[in-house]
Amino acid sequence: MPPIPPSDNATAPPPASRIDTAALMSIRSLELRARAVVEGYRAGLHRSPWHGFSVEFTEYRQYTPGDDLRHLDWRVYGRSDRYYIRKFEDETNLRCHLIVDQSHSMDFGTVGWTKAAYAATLAATLARFLHLQGDAVGLLSFDDQLRDYLPARQRVGHLRQIIIALDKPPGGRSTDLIKPLQRTAEIIRRRALLVLVSDFLTPLDELEKNLISLTATGHEAVLFQVLDPAEISFGFSKASVFEDAETGRALYIDPAVAREGYLQKFHAHQDALAVICNKLGAAFHPVSTERPLEFALTDFFQDRLRRGRLVRRGAR
Repeated sequence: MPPIPPSDNATAPPPASRIDTAALMSIRSLELRARAVVEGYRAGLHRSPWHGFSVEFTEYRQYTPGDDLRHLDWRVYGRSDRYYIRKFEDETNLRCHLIVDQSHSMDFGTVGWTKAAYAATLAATLARFLHLQGDAVGLLSFDDQLRDYLPARQRVGHLRQIIIALDKPPGGRSTDLIKPLQRTAEIIRRRALLVLVSDFLTPLDELEKNLISLTATGHEAVLFQVLDPAEISFGFSKASVFEDAETGRALYIDPAVAREGYLQKFHAHQDALAVICNKLGAAFHPVSTERPLEFALTDFFQDRLRRGRLVRRGAR
């Protein structure tokens, strides 16, 4: 199972200037939270060896006077005795659709904020980051029904519409990942990057079938699984009544008795989800709500860069 990175990860990525998660989530405005993360991240990029890299390396083009020499590929020069520049995704047209869970299961949190608030901040951060690069970004939000759909666009005011939709409180009775994925397959015909943000605490059989239908048509999927630390460790200490946020079912549980069985099922679920993503070539990023948001951007950035290089090597 891919490890869920802790909030005090010692291997902080070079481009990010870490923002305290509690301080960030205390900002009431979702728009300001996303802006703070992106500006800190971009400032970190300019101080790092990755300065100037975009989301995804795509291809080469011949050097022309005035090009940034930092993007020269010296290995290609050594093989061909010609100068080539790496071309990045900001020079092409990336279309990204954010598919965000706003169901009642996301309205849970033990760290001062809910999974829903963290997921909305994560999605808003990705939307702002891509928008500033000139990429087209869209949104599909859901609970047990489809909520908002905004096509992928790159125009004035569109990012603001995405932020407003993401800022809505969780609703619905349950999580239904199937309807949004089926709707995505119906309305998004052009090949695109699909970023799913959810806790994915749902049966996986139907999820796998619908992810297969999307990836088979050329879409690329990235899954961000947002989990509260209590869901990861089941670190409750006292016997209490636990209520299912979606069904309302209440159970009296002694954590000391239930913890081992819970963790076995939780890890089995995580392993199965990781296997599905690996089989489909989808990126899988489990994220604790304590983790600084810049790390999520770095996960996304590094994955896009790595996949771009792999695609290029396969095309040679």
